[in-house]
Amino acid sequence: MPEKLFEPMVFVDLETTGATGTVDRITEIGIVEVNEEGEVREWSSLVNPQTSIPPFIQNLTGISDAMVAQAPTFEELSEEVLLRLHGRLFVAHNARFDYGFLKNEFKRVGVDFKATVLCTVKLSRKLFPQFSKHSLDALIERHQLHMPARHRALADASVLWQFWQILQQQVPASQLQEAVGILTGHSSWPTHLDRAVLDELPERHGVYLFYGDAAVPLYIGKANKLRQRVLSHFGADHRLAKEMSLAQQIRRLEWIETPGEMGALLLEAQLIKRWQPIHNRRLRRSDELCTWRLLPTERDGEGGYLPELAWARDLDWGRQDAVYGLFGSQRDALKTLREIAEESQLCLATLGLEKAPAGRPCFAYQLHRCSGACVGAESWGRHSARLRTVLSDWQVRVWPYGGPVQVREGDAWHVLDAWCYLGTARTADEVQALLQQGRPTFDKDTYKILAGRLSSMAVEPVPVLVPTAVKPTAETT
Repeated sequence: MPEKLFEPMVFVDLETTGATGTVDRITEIGIVEVNEEGEVREWSSLVNPQTSIPPFIQNLTGISDAMVAQAPTFEELSEEVLLRLHGRLFVAHNARFDYGFLKNEFKRVGVDFKATVLCTVKLSRKLFPQFSKHSLDALIERHQLHMPARHRALADASVLWQFWQILQQQVPASQLQEAVGILTGHSSWPTHLDRAVLDELPERHGVYLFYGDAAVPLYIGKANKLRQRVLSHFGADHRLAKEMSLAQQIRRLEWIETPGEMGALLLEAQLIKRWQPIHNRRLRRSDELCTWRLLPTERDGEGGYLPELAWARDLDWGRQDAVYGLFGSQRDALKTLREIAEESQLCLATLGLEKAPAGRPCFAYQLHRCSGACVGAESWGRHSARLRTVLSDWQVRVWPYGGPVQVREGDAWHVLDAWCYLGTARTADEVQALLQQGRPTFDKDTYKILAGRLSSMAVEPVPVLVPTAVKPTAETT
């Protein structure tokens, strides 16, 4: 599915007792919500209008007085409806009608409802001036939209969502952005950013960098379609404080094309670690990266294990066996191990997470939340075996290749070693040049990207011959 340009959004349709918002009432509400992640939720409800529905309207919509007799009134639904609409671009067909009805209904319950409104009748006219008809029926026929039940609220709202997706596929991103900006009264392009750069942005995989007055980027992001993704930031600049702040600071834009999505993900993580942009929250460097490892320990003649916190700087990541979890701080590591232990009724005192006199029951055992390793009710070996089992889901994978490999994507090779991204090359000489630089700092985000991608690839990575002069280093954070 194409990336969304204007999120969050709601596609709204109402059925009513008539055409006058100040007099007539709502009988049904249908809402299709699209959140910041592009996830879609549908919601609808019949509404008791507290008045009779004219026969003509009943025949048109199929909603009868009997159907709404036991339905909630708008006042009873108002909090939920407001929650679903708040802070979202309000999209409707002949939007003045739906928006006007909702404003009046909210006014009756003491709420001053306001939203940024986009009318799909006006949007269709602007984007398809060659057509004379722009009714919902005309859009359904012209774009071959699926309509399960005409004149029912959720079905009509769903058609608008389908229409929006068609626009994203058929209309250039810049044209759609401009049309929506005009119809909603919003200027979508940052005033200090040269608009000519818009014509140069490609619809390719890559990473983009927003700059202010300084040489350090304000924000770095990745995209499957650079042009469309960059525009998406400015479509929301009047609705989201973060996007508005960013748009006001941007003075310059740069981008780097990549051969595919994997390259964009890896380069984004690498650049964010390098530059630490103030508007990026995810993927930033953690200087305290640590993990749990299990130390063989013998008690009462029985072998077992105790967890020991290990710091990344002391480990050979990627080639270190039996380490569990990648944590940004000691606090996160302790919190996670405690949660795992409590869920599995392991003994916190035995694990060293709590203090208790030897041979005395820990606090959790007294609450029947510990299996009793602290008092010998569970053997040391059994407790250790269960510890290894519950930690297995957190185990950091050992690098499955003997050394560095190169992974083909498009017309280039990504060079990787021990879960580290060395760079992208297009020739054998470039591959060797990357190897000469040595292995970079281990990064948990790069590890997660590669662990997920390499296991699902149809083609096996190709081993790279390392020259004898190259001695890879293993820095860690």
